[in-house]
Amino acid sequence: MSLVAIGINHKTATVDLREKVAFAPDRIHDAMKSLAKCTKTGEAVIISTCNRTELYTNTGDEAEIIRWFEEYHQLSHEEVEPCLYKFKGQGVVKHLMRVSSGLDSLILGEPQILGQVKQSFAKAREAGSVAITMDRLFQNTFSVAKKVRTETEIGAAAVSVAFAAVSMAKHIFSSIKSTKVLLIGAGETIELVARHLKDNGVASMVVANRTLSRAEGMCEEFGATAITLEQIPDYLAQADIVISSTASPLPILGKGMVEKALKQRRHQPMLLVDIAVPRDIEAEVADLDDAFLYTVDDLQGIIEQNMASRREAAEQAEIIAEDESHLFMEWVRSLESVDSIREYRTQSMAIKDELVERAINKLAQGGDSEQLLLELANKLTNKLIHAPTQALTAASRQGDLNSIGQLRSALGLDKN
Repeated sequence: MSLVAIGINHKTATVDLREKVAFAPDRIHDAMKSLAKCTKTGEAVIISTCNRTELYTNTGDEAEIIRWFEEYHQLSHEEVEPCLYKFKGQGVVKHLMRVSSGLDSLILGEPQILGQVKQSFAKAREAGSVAITMDRLFQNTFSVAKKVRTETEIGAAAVSVAFAAVSMAKHIFSSIKSTKVLLIGAGETIELVARHLKDNGVASMVVANRTLSRAEGMCEEFGATAITLEQIPDYLAQADIVISSTASPLPILGKGMVEKALKQRRHQPMLLVDIAVPRDIEAEVADLDDAFLYTVDDLQGIIEQNMASRREAAEQAEIIAEDESHLFMEWVRSLESVDSIREYRTQSMAIKDELVERAINKLAQGGDSEQLLLELANKLTNKLIHAPTQALTAASRQGDLNSIGQLRSALGLDKN
């Protein structure tokens, strides 16, 4: 058994090359089947995301796997080879565990990769390119990733602006579920904020955007209400939390507009998070009583602290991955010993059957039974001790005392 993995990721290749080697969802099923044919066991799993493409095989030849990869994507060896990383044996196991635990991600500890690995494994099962070794490898990997999440703090701290904004709101309000949220903008960052808010159970969200249709498209997914920027004054007083991220060159919320909204709220506190550059909310808003304004710089400080926390947790996670990869390889070696025992037994039985058949034929032809029995015993003994005798002789000639000791132990010569 020989595990082999090759891959390309955000550390080794440009976006352009990563796009070229990605496997389309509607083609990956057939790709796994094709790759599996390059192995003796028919086992292969392909992981393909925006940041990485990795091929995992059992009993695959590294050079042949690389050649298949290049031919599949119609790329030259010169273009692909410098960007590849390669693993064998335990290195494959540890790398997969690190990837699934978020230790090899662009954002350290990000949880999305585990779901992507699970999806890839499910597709490999559908393609019939998973057997006992790959199944055990990926199932163990999923357990390790869960262990890393539960035994370390690698995923606890916010390391994106969107996540940090929502985390801050959770710290300020006793129950974020009962709050009303106004999101200003409909870009990628605000969409991510909305996703985090929905995951945290926020039921009431309003999305304000310059283009209403863009806001409406996003609101469908999150069950939110879409409004234009001009309608903000009508909704601002209802908002407990305001999070803004637009590309506007001028502030969207001024001190006067917020002051008026606070009066309508009878001075119930309002959290405002401005993650736009340049600012969407006038800095003077921070001077208002009951208005708590945080900027992207405030969040960045939180993120840097949290990244330090994640790096510390990653050190613990690395130890877990190392230990668990050793345990998996012990299981692999136990499989190999079972195969060796089975092979040795089959070989010995074949020798016995052949000699017995010869003896029976000679007996049928009138041969002396006592002589044939003695001949059978001598030939069977000679056949069975031939290979061990050769191994002992070779080890003695080379002065290999370690091998001699192992052979003596295997042959039962050192038993008391």
